[in-house]
Amino acid sequence: MPFTAQEIIDAGKIGLDYFLANDPVDQIKVERPLLKKLRAKQKDAPGGKQFIVVQLRTNYGSNFQWYNGSAVVSYNRRVSNEQASYAWRSCHDGLALDEDRLAQNGITMTDDSGPTTASDAEKMQLTNLFKEQTAILKLGFEEQFSYALHVDGAQSTDAIVGLDALVSSTPTSGVVGGIDRSVAGNAYWRNNVATGLTSTTTTGTILNQMEIAWRNCMRNGGRPDFILAGSTYIDGYRNFLTNTYGRMDYGPGGFKRVGGGTEVMTFQGVDVEWSPEFQALDALYAPSILWEKRCYFLNTSTITLMPLSGHDQKTRKPPRAYDRYEYYWGLTWKGALTMNRANANAFLSLT
Repeated sequence: MPFTAQEIIDAGKIGLDYFLANDPVDQIKVERPLLKKLRAKQKDAPGGKQFIVVQLRTNYGSNFQWYNGSAVVSYNRRVSNEQASYAWRSCHDGLALDEDRLAQNGITMTDDSGPTTASDAEKMQLTNLFKEQTAILKLGFEEQFSYALHVDGAQSTDAIVGLDALVSSTPTSGVVGGIDRSVAGNAYWRNNVATGLTSTTTTGTILNQMEIAWRNCMRNGGRPDFILAGSTYIDGYRNFLTNTYGRMDYGPGGFKRVGGGTEVMTFQGVDVEWSPEFQALDALYAPSILWEKRCYFLNTSTITLMPLSGHDQKTRKPPRAYDRYEYYWGLTWKGALTMNRANANAFLSLT
């Protein structure tokens, strides 16, 4: 017996829900370290008319004075708060299967409204088809969503603002969260930056500038807990360290030990993580400063992925169109990437 249209639609949604719940982000073919880190700390945002609003303290408004005896002192009214507003956006990915595609996979269907009894062979074919289709829908969504978290949002008027805008190579210009970074009084809203670093032996600036950027990130409290870098930057950092501070290990009895490879690289006790996505971002967007040459010091308590409540990778099953023998399934997400402190983060790049 064939499947009904409703059984086909339900089977696709069940398969999609299963893959979303049981296939973690870090197990897909290409590692996505930024997405993985942000997802681990994401927070739901309540629905708002247009923006997700983050409250900021920008000054203390101190009226501190010295006085003597009956000298007159003054009092002031303090306005210490500012709001950063991030427009929440919606994204979608979807797949369609028509009746001919189902028939090519040995699956028969009918428009009967009642339940049917499909053959074991048909059930197996349907399971195999949906296993592949729902898997690639999820993987394709993750790929494009992760890319969007990296770039500045200029690819679409409906895109969220990503890392390239929040932690910028030009932090003295542009508007982020509704706050103009070019205004002198908004210097607190600028991330730290060091570009044009070199990694040549003895004259390289990479390590010194990393130390300076690290201290600047810590100046107002906290410390970076996530370092993300491209291949070129990591190679430069590694080569500078090994060529400048290289050592030779000796085993028992004074025998020389020679080994290759880099087990792990750290800075200030934090692992320097390589992002394989940076190469793809260079190919897609050709930025003036290549992603492969970049390094980010991020304090992930200050940068938060905030999906709207109930809208984090929501599975969809739109009805079949009356004039098309085709079935649809989709994924949607609504939210924003927010930041509550810019000066806790740094952008670095090699020359």
